[in-house]
Amino acid sequence: MNGKLEHIHIAPSAGSPMQSLPSVEAVAGVGLTGDRYSRREGFWKEDGEESRDVTLIEAEEIERLAAEAGIELGPGDSRRNLTTRGIRLNELVGKEFWIGSVLARATEVCEPCTHLVALTGKPVIKPLTHRGGLRADLLSSGRINLGDAVRVKA
Repeated sequence: MNGKLEHIHIAPSAGSPMQSLPSVEAVAGVGLTGDRYSRREGFWKEDGEESRDVTLIEAEEIERLAAEAGIELGPGDSRRNLTTRGIRLNELVGKEFWIGSVLARATEVCEPCTHLVALTGKPVIKPLTHRGGLRADLLSSGRINLGDAVRVKA
């Protein structure tokens, strides 16, 4: 399973617009430099159980959402940090994988929530259920760049 990175997005604070970047510094156990979750300022449950280092979504799922449900999301509208193509993210849960030279571990599927609906104004919960992306822990630090390979660790 190999894919590639198509978009990189961060938001400086909870609810703020996502910013598109050509590259970003990933910090192991922290997140993406400049992102709300790296500063623990994002919108999340207070249980401390969810991985928040980085979130990913498949470009194919965003395209499917438009084709099948008529719901258009632009780059970054999903509120996920990284948009991939060519790799089934749900199949990575529990596995280690590379984003360029950065090692990550997929922890769980990242389901859509009412906060996403409020920010986008679009009814995405049902059509993105089990297709809304992936949460992952960063196991190493380094620069992530557009076009980087996304591949399962051998």
